[in-house]
Amino acid sequence: MIWALTMVTFLATVAVFAALFYAFTPSEVRVAGRLSRLVRSSTAIEEDPSALQQKERMRNALASVGKLVPADASKKSYADLLIIRAGYRSPSAILALRGAKVLLPIALVIFVFASGLHRMNPFVFPVLAAVVGYLVPELWLVWRVHARQTLLRRALPDCLDLLVICVEAGLGLDQALLKVAEELRVSHPELTGELKLVNMEMRVGKSRVEALRELGHRTGLEDIKSLVAMLIQTERFGTSISQSLRVFSDDMRMRRRQRAEEMGAKTTVKMVPPLVFFIFPALMVVILGPALITLVRQMMPVLSK
Repeated sequence: MIWALTMVTFLATVAVFAALFYAFTPSEVRVAGRLSRLVRSSTAIEEDPSALQQKERMRNALASVGKLVPADASKKSYADLLIIRAGYRSPSAILALRGAKVLLPIALVIFVFASGLHRMNPFVFPVLAAVVGYLVPELWLVWRVHARQTLLRRALPDCLDLLVICVEAGLGLDQALLKVAEELRVSHPELTGELKLVNMEMRVGKSRVEALRELGHRTGLEDIKSLVAMLIQTERFGTSISQSLRVFSDDMRMRRRQRAEEMGAKTTVKMVPPLVFFIFPALMVVILGPALITLVRQMMPVLSK
Protein backbone atom coordinates (compact mmCIF):
# COMPACT_ATOMS: atom_id res chain seq x y z
CA MET A 1 0.00 0.00 0.00
CA ILE A 2 2.84 2.42 0.88
CA TRP A 3 4.60 1.58 -2.40
CA ALA A 4 1.43 2.32 -4.40
CA LEU A 5 0.92 5.65 -2.63
CA THR A 6 4.54 6.56 -3.30
CA MET A 7 4.17 5.81 -7.00
CA VAL A 8 0.92 7.79 -7.26
CA THR A 9 2.51 10.74 -5.47
CA PHE A 10 5.55 10.62 -7.72
CA LEU A 11 3.47 10.47 -10.91
CA ALA A 12 1.20 13.27 -9.73
CA THR A 13 4.21 15.45 -8.92
CA VAL A 14 5.77 14.81 -12.32
CA ALA A 15 2.47 15.60 -14.06
CA VAL A 16 2.08 18.87 -12.11
CA PHE A 17 5.63 19.98 -12.91
CA ALA A 18 5.19 19.04 -16.61
CA ALA A 19 1.93 21.03 -16.79
CA LEU A 20 3.56 24.04 -15.12
CA PHE A 21 6.56 23.83 -17.46
CA TYR A 22 4.29 23.70 -20.51
CA ALA A 23 2.08 26.53 -19.20
CA PHE A 24 4.98 28.90 -18.52
CA THR A 25 6.97 28.06 -21.66
CA PRO A 26 6.75 31.02 -24.10
CA SER A 27 4.74 30.37 -27.23
CA GLU A 28 7.72 31.41 -29.35
CA VAL A 29 9.75 28.51 -27.94
CA ARG A 30 6.96 26.02 -28.72
CA VAL A 31 6.59 27.40 -32.24
CA ALA A 32 10.35 27.17 -32.78
CA GLY A 33 10.31 23.55 -31.61
CA ARG A 34 7.52 22.65 -34.02
CA LEU A 35 9.34 24.39 -36.90
CA SER A 36 12.55 22.53 -36.12
CA ARG A 37 10.64 19.21 -36.18
CA LEU A 38 9.17 20.15 -39.56
CA VAL A 39 12.63 20.96 -40.89
CA ARG A 40 13.96 17.64 -39.63
CA SER A 41 11.04 15.80 -41.23
CA SER A 42 11.62 17.59 -44.54
CA THR A 43 15.28 16.69 -44.56
CA ALA A 44 14.41 13.11 -43.59
CA ILE A 45 12.47 12.65 -46.82
CA GLU A 46 15.75 12.10 -48.59
CA GLU A 47 17.12 9.35 -46.38
CA ASP A 48 20.76 9.02 -45.49
CA PRO A 49 22.62 6.80 -47.98
CA SER A 50 24.05 4.64 -45.19
CA ALA A 51 20.55 4.02 -43.77
CA LEU A 52 19.28 3.15 -47.24
CA GLN A 53 22.15 0.72 -47.74
CA GLN A 54 21.45 -0.91 -44.38
CA LYS A 55 17.76 -1.32 -45.24
CA GLU A 56 18.67 -2.69 -48.64
CA ARG A 57 21.04 -5.26 -47.10
CA MET A 58 18.37 -6.38 -44.62
CA ARG A 59 15.78 -6.61 -47.40
CA ASN A 60 18.15 -8.63 -49.57
CA ALA A 61 18.93 -10.99 -46.69
CA LEU A 62 15.23 -11.61 -46.05
CA ALA A 63 14.59 -11.93 -49.78
CA SER A 64 17.32 -14.55 -50.13
CA VAL A 65 15.52 -16.63 -47.50
CA GLY A 66 12.14 -15.91 -49.09
CA LYS A 67 13.34 -17.33 -52.42
CA LEU A 68 13.71 -20.72 -50.77
CA VAL A 69 10.07 -20.72 -49.61
CA PRO A 70 7.50 -21.95 -52.16
CA ALA A 71 4.93 -19.27 -52.94
CA ASP A 72 1.26 -19.86 -52.17
CA ALA A 73 -0.61 -18.73 -55.28
CA SER A 74 -3.85 -18.18 -53.38
CA LYS A 75 -2.21 -15.69 -50.98
CA LYS A 76 0.32 -14.10 -53.33
CA SER A 77 -2.06 -11.53 -54.81
CA TYR A 78 -3.32 -10.54 -51.35
CA ALA A 79 0.23 -10.13 -50.04
CA ASP A 80 1.22 -8.11 -53.12
CA LEU A 81 -1.76 -5.81 -52.58
CA LEU A 82 -0.88 -5.31 -48.92
CA ILE A 83 2.72 -4.49 -49.78
CA ILE A 84 1.68 -1.97 -52.44
CA ARG A 85 -0.85 -0.30 -50.14
CA ALA A 86 1.72 -0.17 -47.35
CA GLY A 87 3.92 1.97 -49.59
CA TYR A 88 6.66 -0.50 -50.50
CA ARG A 89 7.67 -0.42 -54.16
CA SER A 90 10.70 -2.73 -54.17
CA PRO A 91 10.31 -5.91 -56.26
CA SER A 92 11.96 -7.90 -53.48
CA ALA A 93 9.40 -6.80 -50.85
CA ILE A 94 7.24 -9.89 -51.30
CA LEU A 95 10.31 -12.11 -50.92
CA ALA A 96 11.33 -10.16 -47.80
CA LEU A 97 7.87 -10.76 -46.33
CA ARG A 98 8.16 -14.49 -46.97
CA GLY A 99 11.64 -14.52 -45.45
CA ALA A 100 10.41 -12.70 -42.34
CA LYS A 101 7.59 -15.24 -41.93
CA VAL A 102 10.24 -17.98 -41.88
CA LEU A 103 13.02 -16.38 -39.81
CA LEU A 104 10.86 -14.76 -37.11
CA PRO A 105 9.20 -18.03 -35.94
CA ILE A 106 12.61 -19.69 -35.80
CA ALA A 107 14.03 -16.78 -33.79
CA LEU A 108 11.13 -16.83 -31.32
CA VAL A 109 11.35 -20.60 -30.84
CA ILE A 110 15.08 -20.27 -30.16
CA PHE A 111 14.29 -17.50 -27.64
CA VAL A 112 11.75 -19.74 -25.89
CA PHE A 113 14.30 -22.52 -25.49
CA ALA A 114 17.11 -20.14 -24.54
CA SER A 115 15.04 -18.38 -21.87
CA GLY A 116 13.80 -21.63 -20.35
CA LEU A 117 10.11 -20.99 -21.01
CA HIS A 118 9.80 -24.45 -22.56
CA ARG A 119 10.29 -25.99 -19.11
CA MET A 120 6.88 -24.64 -18.03
CA ASN A 121 5.17 -26.32 -20.98
CA PRO A 122 7.39 -27.99 -23.59
CA PHE A 123 4.65 -28.04 -26.23
CA VAL A 124 2.49 -24.92 -25.85
CA PHE A 125 5.18 -22.22 -25.63
CA PRO A 126 7.25 -23.29 -28.68
CA VAL A 127 4.12 -23.76 -30.80
CA LEU A 128 2.72 -20.43 -29.62
CA ALA A 129 6.02 -18.69 -30.40
CA ALA A 130 6.08 -20.20 -33.90
CA VAL A 131 2.47 -19.16 -34.61
CA VAL A 132 3.05 -15.63 -33.32
CA GLY A 133 6.24 -15.30 -35.37
CA TYR A 134 4.43 -16.43 -38.50
CA LEU A 135 1.50 -14.04 -38.03
CA VAL A 136 3.34 -10.93 -36.83
CA PRO A 137 4.83 -9.83 -40.23
CA GLU A 138 1.47 -9.90 -41.98
CA LEU A 139 -0.32 -8.27 -39.04
CA TRP A 140 2.32 -5.55 -38.98
CA LEU A 141 1.80 -5.06 -42.72
CA VAL A 142 -1.97 -4.70 -42.23
CA TRP A 143 -1.34 -2.15 -39.47
CA ARG A 144 1.04 -0.30 -41.78
CA VAL A 145 -1.64 -0.18 -44.50
CA HIS A 146 -4.24 1.28 -42.11
CA ALA A 147 -1.76 3.84 -40.76
CA ARG A 148 -0.82 4.94 -44.28
CA GLN A 149 -4.47 5.17 -45.33
CA THR A 150 -5.14 7.38 -42.31
CA LEU A 151 -2.32 9.73 -43.37
CA LEU A 152 -3.65 9.81 -46.93
CA ARG A 153 -7.18 10.53 -45.69
CA ARG A 154 -5.92 13.45 -43.60
CA ALA A 155 -3.93 14.86 -46.51
CA LEU A 156 -6.72 14.70 -49.07
CA PRO A 157 -8.61 17.92 -48.11
CA ASP A 158 -5.43 20.00 -48.38
CA CYS A 159 -4.66 18.34 -51.71
CA LEU A 160 -8.13 19.17 -53.05
CA ASP A 161 -7.88 22.82 -52.00
CA LEU A 162 -4.53 23.20 -53.74
CA LEU A 163 -5.85 21.40 -56.82
CA VAL A 164 -8.77 23.84 -57.02
CA ILE A 165 -6.41 26.81 -56.75
CA CYS A 166 -4.02 25.44 -59.39
CA VAL A 167 -6.76 24.53 -61.87
CA GLU A 168 -8.53 27.87 -61.46
CA ALA A 169 -5.18 29.60 -61.98
CA GLY A 170 -4.96 28.04 -65.44
CA LEU A 171 -2.87 24.89 -64.98
CA GLY A 172 -3.88 21.64 -66.57
CA LEU A 173 -4.73 18.68 -64.40
CA ASP A 174 -1.37 16.96 -64.98
CA GLN A 175 0.62 20.10 -64.13
CA ALA A 176 -1.68 20.78 -61.17
CA LEU A 177 -1.06 17.30 -59.73
CA LEU A 178 2.70 17.80 -60.06
CA LYS A 179 2.53 21.25 -58.46
CA VAL A 180 0.43 19.97 -55.56
CA ALA A 181 2.91 17.12 -55.05
CA GLU A 182 5.75 19.63 -54.78
CA GLU A 183 3.84 21.84 -52.34
CA LEU A 184 2.82 18.93 -50.07
CA ARG A 185 6.28 17.34 -50.03
CA VAL A 186 6.98 18.33 -46.41
CA SER A 187 3.55 18.12 -44.78
CA HIS A 188 2.18 15.05 -46.58
CA PRO A 189 5.01 12.98 -48.12
CA GLU A 190 2.83 9.87 -48.58
CA LEU A 191 0.32 11.61 -50.84
CA THR A 192 3.19 13.38 -52.60
CA GLY A 193 4.70 10.04 -53.57
CA GLU A 194 1.39 8.79 -54.95
CA LEU A 195 0.80 11.93 -57.03
CA LYS A 196 4.34 11.83 -58.42
CA LEU A 197 3.86 8.19 -59.35
CA VAL A 198 0.67 9.11 -61.24
CA ASN A 199 2.58 11.79 -63.13
CA MET A 200 5.44 9.41 -63.97
CA GLU A 201 3.01 6.76 -65.24
CA MET A 202 1.42 9.31 -67.57
CA ARG A 203 4.87 10.34 -68.81
CA VAL A 204 5.81 6.81 -69.79
CA GLY A 205 2.69 6.40 -71.91
CA LYS A 206 -0.22 5.44 -69.67
CA SER A 207 -3.45 7.30 -70.22
CA ARG A 208 -4.72 9.58 -67.51
CA VAL A 209 -7.68 7.30 -66.84
CA GLU A 210 -5.44 4.25 -66.31
CA ALA A 211 -3.01 6.19 -64.09
CA LEU A 212 -5.84 7.53 -61.93
CA ARG A 213 -7.44 4.09 -61.62
CA GLU A 214 -4.07 2.69 -60.53
CA LEU A 215 -3.93 5.42 -57.89
CA GLY A 216 -7.26 4.29 -56.42
CA HIS A 217 -6.20 0.64 -56.54
CA ARG A 218 -2.82 1.32 -54.89
CA THR A 219 -4.21 3.32 -51.99
CA GLY A 220 -7.41 1.33 -51.40
CA LEU A 221 -9.00 4.47 -49.92
CA GLU A 222 -12.65 5.10 -50.70
CA ASP A 223 -12.23 8.88 -50.72
CA ILE A 224 -9.46 8.68 -53.31
CA LYS A 225 -11.48 6.20 -55.37
CA SER A 226 -14.38 8.68 -55.36
CA LEU A 227 -12.01 11.45 -56.45
CA VAL A 228 -10.67 9.26 -59.25
CA ALA A 229 -14.19 8.41 -60.44
CA MET A 230 -15.12 12.10 -60.41
CA LEU A 231 -12.04 13.10 -62.44
CA ILE A 232 -12.66 10.31 -64.98
CA GLN A 233 -16.29 11.32 -65.42
CA THR A 234 -15.28 14.97 -65.73
CA GLU A 235 -12.84 14.15 -68.50
CA ARG A 236 -15.32 11.86 -70.25
CA PHE A 237 -18.24 14.32 -70.28
CA GLY A 238 -16.17 17.49 -70.70
CA THR A 239 -17.45 19.33 -67.63
CA SER A 240 -15.47 21.93 -65.70
CA ILE A 241 -12.71 20.34 -63.61
CA SER A 242 -12.39 23.31 -61.25
CA GLN A 243 -16.13 23.36 -60.47
CA SER A 244 -16.21 19.59 -59.96
CA LEU A 245 -13.16 19.75 -57.69
CA ARG A 246 -14.69 22.57 -55.65
CA VAL A 247 -17.93 20.64 -55.15
CA PHE A 248 -16.01 17.48 -54.25
CA SER A 249 -13.79 19.43 -51.83
CA ASP A 250 -16.83 20.85 -50.04
CA ASP A 251 -18.32 17.36 -49.85
CA MET A 252 -15.05 15.98 -48.49
CA ARG A 253 -14.89 18.58 -45.75
CA MET A 254 -18.51 17.92 -44.83
CA ARG A 255 -17.77 14.18 -44.57
CA ARG A 256 -14.65 14.96 -42.54
CA ARG A 257 -16.74 17.04 -40.15
CA GLN A 258 -19.35 14.29 -39.91
CA ARG A 259 -16.61 11.74 -39.21
CA ALA A 260 -15.28 13.94 -36.41
CA GLU A 261 -18.79 14.35 -34.95
CA GLU A 262 -19.27 10.59 -35.10
CA MET A 263 -16.02 9.99 -33.27
CA GLY A 264 -17.02 12.57 -30.67
CA ALA A 265 -20.39 10.85 -30.17
CA LYS A 266 -18.64 7.51 -29.63
CA THR A 267 -16.55 8.85 -26.75
CA THR A 268 -19.45 8.63 -24.29
CA VAL A 269 -19.88 4.94 -25.06
CA LYS A 270 -16.14 4.30 -24.87
CA MET A 271 -15.98 5.96 -21.45
CA VAL A 272 -18.46 3.51 -19.89
CA PRO A 273 -16.04 0.57 -19.31
CA PRO A 274 -13.35 2.68 -17.57
CA LEU A 275 -16.01 4.34 -15.44
CA VAL A 276 -17.65 1.06 -14.45
CA PHE A 277 -14.53 -0.99 -13.83
CA PHE A 278 -12.04 1.58 -12.51
CA ILE A 279 -13.56 4.88 -11.39
CA PHE A 280 -16.86 3.80 -9.80
CA PRO A 281 -15.27 1.09 -7.58
CA ALA A 282 -12.73 3.61 -6.32
CA LEU A 283 -15.49 6.14 -5.62
CA MET A 284 -17.51 3.50 -3.77
CA VAL A 285 -14.53 2.63 -1.61
CA VAL A 286 -13.81 6.29 -0.84
CA ILE A 287 -17.44 7.20 -0.16
CA LEU A 288 -18.73 4.07 1.57
CA GLY A 289 -15.47 2.88 3.15
CA PRO A 290 -15.46 5.21 6.20
CA ALA A 291 -19.18 4.67 6.76
CA LEU A 292 -18.77 0.88 6.68
CA ILE A 293 -15.82 1.03 9.09
CA THR A 294 -17.82 3.18 11.51
CA LEU A 295 -20.83 0.88 11.20
CA VAL A 296 -18.72 -2.22 11.91
CA ARG A 297 -17.11 -0.61 14.94
CA GLN A 298 -20.51 0.29 16.38
CA MET A 299 -22.06 -3.08 15.62
CA MET A 300 -19.21 -5.24 16.93
CA PRO A 301 -20.03 -4.70 20.65
CA VAL A 302 -23.71 -5.43 20.00
CA LEU A 303 -22.96 -8.58 18.01
CA SER A 304 -20.45 -9.84 20.57
CA LYS A 305 -23.18 -9.80 23.27
